[in-house]
Amino acid sequence: MEIDTIEEQFNIVAKEYDVNRKKFIPCFEEFYDNTTKFIASSITYPMTVVDLGAGTGLLSYFWYKYFPKSKYVLVDIAEEMLKIAKERFASLDNVSYVIEDYSQILPTNEVDVFISALSIHHLRNREKKDLFKRIYDKLPIGGIFVNYDQFCAGTKMLDGWFDTYWENGLQNSGLTANDIELWRDRRKLDKECSVEQEVEMLASSGFKQVKCLYSCGKFSVIVAIKTDAV
Repeated sequence: MEIDTIEEQFNIVAKEYDVNRKKFIPCFEEFYDNTTKFIASSITYPMTVVDLGAGTGLLSYFWYKYFPKSKYVLVDIAEEMLKIAKERFASLDNVSYVIEDYSQILPTNEVDVFISALSIHHLRNREKKDLFKRIYDKLPIGGIFVNYDQFCAGTKMLDGWFDTYWENGLQNSGLTANDIELWRDRRKLDKECSVEQEVEMLASSGFKQVKCLYSCGKFSVIVAIKTDAV
């Protein structure tokens, strides 16, 4: 089966996506919850949080735990994924949904925080740079962007270490052979950069405060703050 677009790929796996996410990410709790808890303890209560590539709303769920009164805008190109997000937040009136390619256009409403999980690595580096500049321009002073994503190591040898360790772990995770085959198909769409490259891209976009807050193998969380302070 050949699948050419990210939209098609993720629509196919939408219903199983959350169930399998913990199996695909060995550091799931630290990556999603502990890092979000740390950020939440340090920032001003946001008015609006925009989740780019929101999928089933998993990352927004973790932010909602700490900021239940914020307004959430979930943006994704895959309608089936957002349908699951709508089920997740069905009883809430402070969550809205936008079916859109965020690499082409960002929501026009005011926003304090942009977040994204395991999505931006599908963009080419020039597309990442363009996105980061548009995020910077959209944020007010004090606004933040947090990217929870997967990265390459930056060298061919270490990339091999990271990838082999990850795939070996999946074999004993409880995933089915079909799950892993679909994962391999999705991996063909990956355009990973290294953490160091992304930090530099963000700094070049105007962010003066950029830091990798968490890293474990393929998975890292980077925060960028729009500020006048160096």
